[in-house]
Amino acid sequence: MSEECTHDCGSCSAACSDRNQGGPQSLLQPVNPSSRVKKVIAVVSGKGGVGKSPVTSLLAVTMQRRGHQTAILDADITGPSIPRAFGLHGRCLQSDDGIEPAVSHTGVKVMSINLLLEDETAPVVWRGPVIAGAVTQFWTDVHWGEVDYMFVDMPPGTGDVPLTVFQSLPVDAVVVVATPQELVGMIVEKAVNMAGLLKKDVLGLVENLSYFKCPDCGGEHSLFGPSRVEETARRHGIPHTARLPIDPRLASACDAGMIELFQGDWLDPLADALQAL
Repeated sequence: MSEECTHDCGSCSAACSDRNQGGPQSLLQPVNPSSRVKKVIAVVSGKGGVGKSPVTSLLAVTMQRRGHQTAILDADITGPSIPRAFGLHGRCLQSDDGIEPAVSHTGVKVMSINLLLEDETAPVVWRGPVIAGAVTQFWTDVHWGEVDYMFVDMPPGTGDVPLTVFQSLPVDAVVVVATPQELVGMIVEKAVNMAGLLKKDVLGLVENLSYFKCPDCGGEHSLFGPSRVEETARRHGIPHTARLPIDPRLASACDAGMIELFQGDWLDPLADALQAL
């Protein structure tokens, strides 16, 4: 098997031991039998610390406000932060239909490893294949019920978990999150190219920490250099972009578990694009 293998035998002519003699074999896993998820959106980043989880949370909250049933599958097993943003604590329960996800104040369904641990501060010291298996179980074993939009909060990079999600879940679109510094280098390119390699469309590019708006004069200041989101999007054929400012209120809302009360329309154009899928 080639090191560049995408496990998609339908697009490959090589003869290898992994090829199914009966034809291409899908690696997609079935969702929980008592669930129906209409759209799956993967939120990815080239590296950590760029604000991917807040963007995931804001997208879910925005679509929920528009009358859609949303859910978040927290695939960042070793660094879960989604439950804290929504003020969710305690352990999820088991029912006849599967593991029941936690439900936020406004109805967003959430599954995260922190909601299964006795102590949410305990580290998850697992190897890659075990972590990837846990993410797959979040899809197959959790009773999601009826969901219009599921957002998958990915760990950074292009390793085991992103590969598992792209191959095991029916991902409809990808949203890439980056900062102005990242857009200068090759980190974003790796995330975008991985999506292309696995035949997933990148719907939008979000530039986080894009600018700071002065509360006194109202002027916008690019603390990390000029925005490059439009240039990068054009280069990769990404149809939609968004810019998030440096806003201490957003960080405070996440820390306090009140992301659902935060008001901001920066992601509205991207939400419009999601509705048009």
